[in-house]
Amino acid sequence: MFKFLLSISPLFYTANTLAHGISEDAKRAMIEGGYLKYIILGAEHMITGYDHLLFLFGVIFFLKTFKDIVKFISVFTVGHSITLIFATFMGITANYFLIDAVIALSVCYKGFDNNNGFQSYFGVKKSPNLLGAVFVFGLIHGFGLSTRLQQLPLGEKGGEMLMRIISFNVGVEVGQIVALTIMLVLLRGIRNRESFNRLSKVANDGLILAGVLLFLMQMHGYEHTSYPDDYGFSKDNHIHHHMDMEKQRTHESKHDNL
Repeated sequence: MFKFLLSISPLFYTANTLAHGISEDAKRAMIEGGYLKYIILGAEHMITGYDHLLFLFGVIFFLKTFKDIVKFISVFTVGHSITLIFATFMGITANYFLIDAVIALSVCYKGFDNNNGFQSYFGVKKSPNLLGAVFVFGLIHGFGLSTRLQQLPLGEKGGEMLMRIISFNVGVEVGQIVALTIMLVLLRGIRNRESFNRLSKVANDGLILAGVLLFLMQMHGYEHTSYPDDYGFSKDNHIHHHMDMEKQRTHESKHDNL
């Protein structure tokens, strides 16, 4: 298993490099497109943000009433909106790989909680306050989104900059609503089945596994970007080496298909 993880680690790094980066074309589009572009980008980031979506899936997995869904999602939304807007406007940032590693752990936490892990392994009668946990993780998820937004040309600090940040946040909420709608439809389709209890155990075990893999992926990216000399060559050359490896794999794959 360890050798397998080492063999695919270059793919982990390449995926993270592309996911965390903002292309120059995207930056130019932001400048020329106005607030609508920020809304669209925010929606895209949420819809394609697999770590955010996995956590949300875990949060709503056992929620049945509209009231509970609104309550938990509202708490998560308030949490990530606070850090997304405040951290971006104030220029507060951190290594995005480390932030995403914590987000990956939030996915593990929710899957563990859904499978009654606290009761089974720690002998407690009930899990820690779930609303509080969702709010705290919302703050962390928002900080992760902020690291992406701070790569964009937001302009000088002021009213226009704040409106760009808010526009991005609006887009995130739109993307979140779309993703949640799809998730709720899927859950409704399997919730009434007799096999739901068995499926729920498997699904939440899957969340834990996905969280662990995402955590390893993010820590791999952190090690490569923070300590490039440990891998034998400079940070810039190391990044390009991984990109060249991926291009070579693509070329060989196309050649084999001919």
